[in-house]
Amino acid sequence: MNCQLLMLRLGEITLKGRNRARFEKAVLSHVKSVLEAFPKARITKDYGRIYIELCGEPAGELIPPLKKVFGITAIVPVAAAPSELEAIQQAALDFIGSLSLEKETAFKVNSRRVWKEFPYSSQEMNKLVSSPLLQQFSALKVDVNHPELELRVEVRQERTLLYSLIIPGAGGFPLGTNGKAMLLLSGGIDSPVAGWSAMRRGLEIECVHFHSYPFTSRKAEEKVIELAKVLSGYSGTIKLHLVPFTDIQTAFTGVGQDNLIITFMRRAMLRIATRLAEASGALAIVTGESLGQVASQTLPSMNVIGRATELPLLRPLVMMDKDDIISLSQQIGTYELSILPYEDCCTLFIPKSPSTNPNLRIVQKVEQHVERLDEMIELAVQNTVTLNLTPHAQIRYEEEGGPEEASELPRHDLELPLDGQAIREDWF
Repeated sequence: MNCQLLMLRLGEITLKGRNRARFEKAVLSHVKSVLEAFPKARITKDYGRIYIELCGEPAGELIPPLKKVFGITAIVPVAAAPSELEAIQQAALDFIGSLSLEKETAFKVNSRRVWKEFPYSSQEMNKLVSSPLLQQFSALKVDVNHPELELRVEVRQERTLLYSLIIPGAGGFPLGTNGKAMLLLSGGIDSPVAGWSAMRRGLEIECVHFHSYPFTSRKAEEKVIELAKVLSGYSGTIKLHLVPFTDIQTAFTGVGQDNLIITFMRRAMLRIATRLAEASGALAIVTGESLGQVASQTLPSMNVIGRATELPLLRPLVMMDKDDIISLSQQIGTYELSILPYEDCCTLFIPKSPSTNPNLRIVQKVEQHVERLDEMIELAVQNTVTLNLTPHAQIRYEEEGGPEEASELPRHDLELPLDGQAIREDWF
């Protein structure tokens, strides 16, 4: 295909009225970051659209990362021509010629005269463009109702655009335009999909993962890091907070309320995530819960668990079927990682008959009698390790201890003090 530029269509952003400029600026910034790897490409913006002049850069390499930019609903490879009839006709011949048609193909021309001073109407242009094509290419057969190939022609004052292929984009809102939230990221199928769904609605996310080493293996932790790296492909970079949860988890096993242990664990996780959210400026917590999927995701359970935090709990998957969640995980690239057989802390100490209808008063009363629970939660927050991840980050593990940076990667100073303690942010 004779492609000279890529046209990016913006979706819900165009409905934002006076706030529209802020959303367009955000998506434009994200597109520019993608183009850093393609220095010849040039970017321009029009009403509801962004144009990328390729200038020799390969469209096939640019399209995959652009498909991950939230706020873009479609990516359209376009050929451009001067807005003169003969130039448009020749561009159409070149365009169809580049497709190498080998069999009979039903087609139509769909012209749109955006520049009203152009001397031919849209209907006239359909005939004027299609006639030379039918003479030149015997495989083309007109079918205006069910075309296999639709050549779209947009006549604008500055140039005419010709295209036939429309590639779906990620859609949604530009990343970060609707604030920041903490994602509870396990090693399962649901939570990465919930994180992607949250980002698609304009949320910047930081991931929180709870590990129970040595009950869970380092492979389980590596798996979660890889999942976070996949999500970072949609945002450029992402923070992953690794929270030590062993002491808290084992403390709950000794309270004599085995049927409520999942409830206790989830509430403790929310309390820790809330502390991390306060330090990071996040205003909500995102979970991968789907109503009725497991005992902790019944409506009574979610109600009691959610009372552990005052932050809004966002559950993007709450009404989705499991098959739909799996399908989405395959589309975004997390499914194959999620099904790796490495257990996370949520799969430990599972009771035979977990409660599906916990009593809030009983749960709170039992928590009050768990020795040093508040202190253990505080220590877990203070001992959290934070990784800054990109899609190509390299993390290695030593036999004793947690993740270490690869030797060729830069180190960074400690950041994010919490009550005099520092969260380690020295790995990429």
